[in-house]
Amino acid sequence: MRVGCAGLGAMGGGMCRRLADRGFDVVAYDVDAGVAAEAGAHPGVRTAAGVAELAAPVVVTMLPDGAAVRQVAGELLPHLAAGSLIIDTGSSAPEDTLALGSAAAAHGVSVVDAPVSGSPAAARAGELTLMAAGEPGDVERAEQVLGALGTVYRVGPLGAGHALKALNNLLSAVNLAAVAEVMLAGRAFGLEPAAMLEVINASTGRNHASQTKLPDHVLPGTFDSGFALRLMLKDIRIGTSLLDSAGGPAAFGHACRNLWEQAHEELPAGADNVEVVRWLEHASGRELRA
Repeated sequence: MRVGCAGLGAMGGGMCRRLADRGFDVVAYDVDAGVAAEAGAHPGVRTAAGVAELAAPVVVTMLPDGAAVRQVAGELLPHLAAGSLIIDTGSSAPEDTLALGSAAAAHGVSVVDAPVSGSPAAARAGELTLMAAGEPGDVERAEQVLGALGTVYRVGPLGAGHALKALNNLLSAVNLAAVAEVMLAGRAFGLEPAAMLEVINASTGRNHASQTKLPDHVLPGTFDSGFALRLMLKDIRIGTSLLDSAGGPAAFGHACRNLWEQAHEELPAGADNVEVVRWLEHASGRELRA
C-alpha cells in the first residue's frame, strides 16, 4: 500500500521509517528540506517535492498542531481521490479535527484522528500507543497502517482520540511536576534522588515520570525526552479547556497549566518538556542531579 507521510520530525521521521520497514510504499514530505533528505535516505522512503505529491490512498500526518494539519490538508485535498483516508497522528484540538472531517468529506475523503503516545524510539520500533477515532469502517482501514506503528485502541467518534491524547498529556504533566516537587522536598531533607526513586517506584507513588522521565532524562542532566515543552503546554491547554467544558472540578488541571505556562515563559525557546524540572529546581534553589 502506498502511504503519504507529512511531518518528519522526532516522531514522524521514525514512523515513516517504520512503515517503510514493514513493506509500505512511503512517500514523505517535510517543510525542512534537511529533515526530508534524511528520511529519504532510508530504504523504502521517497521524498516529495511538495504536499501535492503526497497524494495516496492513505496519508498520515504528524504535525505540530491543528493549524499545520489544516494547512497541509488544504493543499492536499484537491489532489486526493475520493475514498482516500487522512490519519492525523499528532495532537490537535478536537474541534479542529471535526472541522477537518467536514472539509475532507466535501472531497469524498475520510479522516481518522489517531494521536500517539510514546517516545521517538518507540516510534522507530513500532511500540507506540495509538488512540484511533472516527467512523468504524474508516478506523478499520486505518488500522492496516497504524498496526505497524504500535498498539491501536479504538476510542470513539471523530475527535475522541485528540480529546483523550490531551487529557492523557495533562495527567502526564501533573505527574511530572508532582514528582519533581516531592523529590525536591526530599532533597531538602537530605534524601538522595536515586534512593527516593527506588522506593517511589516500588510503592504506590510510581508513575511514568518517576519510572522513566526522571531517571532517564533528568537525573543524568540530559533533559532529552524528545518532546518539546511548548507542545506539552499546547496539550495541557486543550486538556484544561475540556475540563472546563465538562463543568467539573479542575483544580489540579489549572494549577498544572499555570505552572507550565510560567516555566514556558522563563525557559529557553525549544526547551524539552522535562526541563520543567530544571525550572522547579531553580525556584527551589536545589538540584536533583548529583
